[in-house]
Amino acid sequence: MPETTTDTAGLPVVVIGAGPVGLAAAAHLLERGLTPLVLEAGPRVGAAIRDWGHTRLFSPWRYNIDDAAARLLETEGWTAPDPEALPTGAELVEHYLQPLAAILAGRVRTGARVVAVSRVGMDKTRTGNRESTPFLVRLQHTDGAVEDVQASAVIDASGTWSRPNPLGMAGLPAPGEAEAVTAGRVTAPLPDVTGRDRDRFAGRHVLVVGAGHSAANTLLELGALAEQEPGTRISWAVRSAGVTRVYGGEDRDELAARGALGTRLRHLVESGVIQVHTSFTITGFTANDDGLTVRATTPAGEQQLTADLLVPATGFRPDLGMLAELRLDLDPAVDAPKRLGPLIDPEFHSCGSVAPHGEKLLAHPEAGFYIVGMKSYGRAPTFLMATGYEQVRSIAAALAGDRAAADDVRLVLPETGVCSTDLGGSCDLPAPRSADNSTEEQGCCAPAVAQEPADACCSGPQMVTIGAAPVSVRSSCC
Repeated sequence: MPETTTDTAGLPVVVIGAGPVGLAAAAHLLERGLTPLVLEAGPRVGAAIRDWGHTRLFSPWRYNIDDAAARLLETEGWTAPDPEALPTGAELVEHYLQPLAAILAGRVRTGARVVAVSRVGMDKTRTGNRESTPFLVRLQHTDGAVEDVQASAVIDASGTWSRPNPLGMAGLPAPGEAEAVTAGRVTAPLPDVTGRDRDRFAGRHVLVVGAGHSAANTLLELGALAEQEPGTRISWAVRSAGVTRVYGGEDRDELAARGALGTRLRHLVESGVIQVHTSFTITGFTANDDGLTVRATTPAGEQQLTADLLVPATGFRPDLGMLAELRLDLDPAVDAPKRLGPLIDPEFHSCGSVAPHGEKLLAHPEAGFYIVGMKSYGRAPTFLMATGYEQVRSIAAALAGDRAAADDVRLVLPETGVCSTDLGGSCDLPAPRSADNSTEEQGCCAPAVAQEPADACCSGPQMVTIGAAPVSVRSSCC
C-alpha cells in the first residue's frame, strides 16, 4: 500500500487498458513530459484484439497508427507497415502494439485488472479539496492480490469488449439466454469460423444475430465455409425491416475493401446462401442436446427458429461499475459523456460523422478523469480508432496545461459513398440534438475536415478497430 498523500505532484497518470487508444494515450503523455502508467487486465497488451486477431480490417494502416506512437516507435528504428495495406487484428498487435509496449516497458503492467477508481480518503459524497486529492486506483492481480495505486489523473481506455449486449428485447437478456451460453449454443462474438473454430461450424446450421460489420464479417466467413462444407446452413436475423444498409456504399466507398465486403454480402443473400429473417425480435431460448430453439416476435406473429449455434453480433456496452465512486456526468441514453452523447445517439444522430472532439467534451465533474476510446461512446456504435487517438492527444495537452492545443481538435476521415443511420434512415432525418436536447439548424453534411465543436456530417457505416473489435462506425461522405 503506497503512503497516502494529498499532493499529486510526481504521481503518474494512470491509463486503464493497453489497447491502441490506451497505448496512444501513454505516448502522448510522454511527449508532454508526463508520466503514464498503463494497467492492462489481460496477460498481454492488446488482449481483446487477440480474441479477433483472425479478422482483417478494411481500414488500411494509415488510419490505425497514432502519430505520437509512431514518433516514439521511430526513435527505436521501427519501420511503419505499408500505409495502404489492410492488417488483421493479429498483425495490428504484432507490428504495432507489441513494439510500442516494448518501448514503454516498465510503464505498462499486464495482469492488473482495475476494479475501482476513487479519491484517496474520500468517497463521491466528499467535496472539500477533492480536485487536489490524488486518485486511488484499486487493481487486482492474477493471483488475487489487491493493490492500490495513486494517480494525478486517470484515463479509462478499457473498452467494451468484455460486455456484449444481450440478445433479448428491451436491452435485457432473453429468458434462457444465459443457459444457452452455458450450454455452448451461443458463441463469443467474431469467432474464427474458417480457422481454429472451423470444426465447430462445419456442417452446422448457424444463426447470426445483428446488423453491423461484425455480423457481416462472420456471415462472409460462414459463406466461405459453406462452399467447402455443403451441409453448412446460414441464417441471419435482424430487428430492422431490412438489411440493405449493411451493404454500405459498395463501389462508391473510398475504402475498397469495405465496399467489397458489402457487395459480397449482398450476393450471398441474393443467391440464397444466407437466409434472412427481418423484424425478428428475440423473446426466448431453449437449449438442449439437439440444438437451440430461438423464439421471436415478428410482424407475422410469434416464430421459432432452430439452429445448432448462434453467433451474437449485437454490439457492446460499457462496464461502469468500477467508476461508482467518481462523479460522472453521463448522457442518460447512451452512457457517454453528457456533452458527447447527443452527437452519437443513434436515435438522433443524423447519419453523420461525429465531430472530432477532445478534452472539453469528454470532461466530467471529476476533474482529471476521462473515459476515452470505445468506452467513451457508451452504447453508441459509431466509434473510430482514429477518433480515439485525437481524444487522447487533446487530453494529454490539457493535462500538460496547453489549452490551445487541447482545443484544436481535427480529424479527416474517408468517404463511405452512402448516407445511413443505425436505424436505416437517411440524411432526411432531423439534425442532431444539442446538449440541451434542442435540434441544430445545421444540415446533415459538413466538411470532411471537421473541427470541434462542429456537429455531425453525412456518412455511412464502416468498420475499424475500436480497441476491442472491428465494428460498424461512421465517417464523412460529404
